[in-house]
Amino acid sequence: MSNSYDALLIVSFGGPERREDVIPFLENVLRGRNVPRERMLEVAEHYYHFDGVSPINAQIRELIAALRTELDAHGIDLPIYWGNRNWHPLLPDTLREMREAGIRRALAFVTAAYSSYSSCRQYRENIAAARQEVGEGAPEIDKLRVFFNHPRFIEANADRVRSALAQIPAERRDSTHLAFTAHSIPQSMADTSDYEAQLRETTRFVAESLGIPEERRALVYQSRSGRPTDPWLEPDIADHLRALHERQVRDVVIVPIGFLSDHMEVLFDLDVEAKEECEKLGLNMVRAGTVGTHPEFVAMIRELIEERIHSGSGRAAIGQYGPRVDVCPASCCPAPARRPT
Repeated sequence: MSNSYDALLIVSFGGPERREDVIPFLENVLRGRNVPRERMLEVAEHYYHFDGVSPINAQIRELIAALRTELDAHGIDLPIYWGNRNWHPLLPDTLREMREAGIRRALAFVTAAYSSYSSCRQYRENIAAARQEVGEGAPEIDKLRVFFNHPRFIEANADRVRSALAQIPAERRDSTHLAFTAHSIPQSMADTSDYEAQLRETTRFVAESLGIPEERRALVYQSRSGRPTDPWLEPDIADHLRALHERQVRDVVIVPIGFLSDHMEVLFDLDVEAKEECEKLGLNMVRAGTVGTHPEFVAMIRELIEERIHSGSGRAAIGQYGPRVDVCPASCCPAPARRPT
């Protein structure tokens, strides 16, 4: 594979930035999925709680600005473009812009740290579909590898947890529980990917770097959708909080380890719903920040770029999995089988 690239493409989920965009955005997200319309309208209320504005696009702009500074400081002269799966700027529009600018080959950083159909393969399919829509002259796009076990990613998350723990009274920190959360996915999707195993690795690395024993931490899930009869990854964060209350835990730090930025599912499902549950239970809750534009995270992205453009560059990773491959095999993270409606 050639290591000659002339741009970087940030690929993200996208989100509405005004009330009238909420329903069209959610219809894009849920197209072809077995999600009841009632559930879609329920999620729409989450966005309306924040005047229909998802923070994810603003956070991507902040990440691009931080990354521009990082790349310039290390002599990496790549223009940065940005395209989304579900809302503007949409991937086909961005690829047209790149073609018109003479971009022939680009690296893509996808804002998802773990492997599953929806967080890895589907983005690759989105890129392929966008290239096909753009047609002749569409730039070639090579996706950067999954980075759940990159040491800089671990440190960025650990630093966010340190800051959260500092908000707990000093005399209670040694009994504080860490609830690491990630987006739940259908069990059928989890069964055909390393999503759950990778999350457990990241959770363990972060906790161990902070000296948190196994009995004071757990990996739980949030934001499930779909039909109630379909199995999804559990336990749910609300159920876990109730279990902590029964164990007479006084303090919990919720760590959204499965998310890279404080977008809607973090703000509503944790900062609103989980917080309300904790207040009802009398459980003191502090929510750790996501990696966002943490300097270690931004430096990690730069290192992922360097390892692809410089022959012989190191490929940092810790744990049993090692660095993931650059090009996923054809059988990687297949789409889950659809259940009959």
